[in-house]
Amino acid sequence: MSKLLRVVAREQCIGCYSCMFACSRTWFKALTVEKAALRVKNYPGAEGAFSIRPCYGCLDPDCARACPTGALYPREGGGVKFDADKCVNCHECVDACISNALQWDFETKMPIVCHQCGVCTRFCPNEVIKMVEIDQKKG
Repeated sequence: MSKLLRVVAREQCIGCYSCMFACSRTWFKALTVEKAALRVKNYPGAEGAFSIRPCYGCLDPDCARACPTGALYPREGGGVKFDADKCVNCHECVDACISNALQWDFETKMPIVCHQCGVCTRFCPNEVIKMVEIDQKKG
């Protein structure tokens, strides 16, 4: 069993971006949502409807398989780790992410990898996202 980030109550999302700010501040010391490893977006024309895109911690991540240099590689328990020294800025990992969860840093031209740390969950006022025990053997 490992804990992974999950959207547990999407309908409770108010689009405050607190989760994204928390991630950016923690990992990049940046006061922006652009450096967050997850995305919250609103549906145009639908009042109060939001999409939350976190990394779901795949066991066999498409993003890592697509990386030609091994800069992204599977993390024990799910998700990926990132070696920036191996990154060639090709964007293949982001293109390969089946859930469109892997974010891209346009400043550094590198992926923004979720560390599955849960800092985003601590700042969500409505408990939309949580770290959940996942039995990887069951899928």
